[in-house]
Amino acid sequence: MNAISRGQMLLGAAFLGLTGVAGAILLADERTAAPGIAEARPALVKAAAKPTPKKPVDKRFVIKRVLPIDGPIKYGEWHWNEEGAPKDGPIVITVDLDARVLSIFRSGYEIGATAVLLGTDEKPTPLGVFPIIQKKRHHVSNLYDAEMPYMQRLTDDGITLHASKVEWGYASHGCIGMPESFAAKVFATTHLGDRVFITRGKMVKTGDSLVES
Repeated sequence: MNAISRGQMLLGAAFLGLTGVAGAILLADERTAAPGIAEARPALVKAAAKPTPKKPVDKRFVIKRVLPIDGPIKYGEWHWNEEGAPKDGPIVITVDLDARVLSIFRSGYEIGATAVLLGTDEKPTPLGVFPIIQKKRHHVSNLYDAEMPYMQRLTDDGITLHASKVEWGYASHGCIGMPESFAAKVFATTHLGDRVFITRGKMVKTGDSLVES
């Protein structure tokens, strides 16, 4: 074999060697790129996922009726009407500190409403959601040595619903005072664990849920 032929063979071998190296580099690139692509896929799937559906509203707590009361409720005034309301169902009490009004609902039907006494700036009625944790027909406050008929306790530090003299110029030590005849009806209707929502100026209407924030 002459020198030219050997040179051609060497060049051919070198070319094949370079081709093999390039192929190995490309294969290595594909192998290193594959995990990156695979890792990106879950993110793409996550981004395309449908939003979680909202939890269905419990229709037992949707307001279906409010009592037809003309004008603001005056001190000492109260209303009670169970006609058309279910005999059974969850009880919710709402108290609006701005309106100074308590309402009681059964299965979304307002069955009672009254003007109430509230706390002072020094001893305010707290905002929040409170379950009824104790009920006592005849109760005397051990803090103020005062009778609190139809007492329904909301907090361990003495905030309660109870009967009181609801007149202009009177206030409580943070409790919610109701006319005695109305307090008796509320006491007979509620159960331990029923919730009392105390808000300030929150407006609700027919179709709204009583238990939404």
